[in-house]
Amino acid sequence: MIVEILIAALWSISPFGEAKVGIPYAIFNHVNIYVSFIVCFLANILIYPIMIFFLDHLNHYLLKWKFYKKGAIKVARRVKIGAGSNVTRFGFWGILIFVMLPVPGTGVYAGTIASYLFRMPYRQAFWANAIGIFLSCAMVWGMTLATYHGTR
Repeated sequence: MIVEILIAALWSISPFGEAKVGIPYAIFNHVNIYVSFIVCFLANILIYPIMIFFLDHLNHYLLKWKFYKKGAIKVARRVKIGAGSNVTRFGFWGILIFVMLPVPGTGVYAGTIASYLFRMPYRQAFWANAIGIFLSCAMVWGMTLATYHGTR
């Protein structure tokens, strides 16, 4: 069971799925439903401080390399297009809703980058991301439980 919890936490940290994959993985591998929610939520929330550290300290140095700069600009454009109108118009609530949507391309990675690009204060951006993550996890958790109990 510890291995399944660890894998679910790693999925929740991964940019390829976040908690949208971690929670279903844990539940379908018979991890306690509450443990799966808490572990995946906390793992997903851990991304914000890691990304802010990266964007504040390491991004500056990595932009000197052409291949990195090209990819970073591409990601920044995608995030600005996806979240730009919501963030400039709604600020905190725009980030919260953007992160909350349990669809690919939205989540804490994109929300952190968007809040960084639009120069949102860190504390405000953290809470927008955290609440958005919580609501997203709750939706995925509820849908997964409904599916899991519907298949039994």
